[in-house]
Amino acid sequence: MPHIIDVPDRPYIGIRRTITMTSFGLVGDRIAGLIGWLAERGAAPTAAPFLRYDSINMAEDRLVVQAGVPVATPVEGEDDIFADVLPAGRYVTASHHGHPDQLAGVISSVLKWGEEQGLTWDMTEKDGTELWGCRLEFYKTNPLEEPDMNNWDTELQFRLA
Repeated sequence: MPHIIDVPDRPYIGIRRTITMTSFGLVGDRIAGLIGWLAERGAAPTAAPFLRYDSINMAEDRLVVQAGVPVATPVEGEDDIFADVLPAGRYVTASHHGHPDQLAGVISSVLKWGEEQGLTWDMTEKDGTELWGCRLEFYKTNPLEEPDMNNWDTELQFRLA
């Protein structure tokens, strides 16, 4: 069941790519490298890595997605790695246990729940593209410890306007 949480600003490092529904690996496969990059600099993640959806256009199969790793304090980026902050605010959150391929149904449920509650997302639409202020999927399971994706835990967080 979704619920609303309040969160502070959260610094992170990340990379951004324009992808399709079949090329998520271009972003998701960079998470381990981001964690390694932090370790080389004596820093460590402070929370689970995530995907942040900047824009979604399903009709054209075009998404702009970031892979990110939360950090305690801002870390200067390098090359295609940048530093940013997940904005503070009220977020609708929901948890999912199971394969990430099942997230589409969970996302639909969260969006429907928000509509039923009369909530307004931090999202605008332009020319068929959803532009999200902060829409997140935190991957709470370490795939090195649990390789079976059916046993993974994911937390969704969608910022409210």
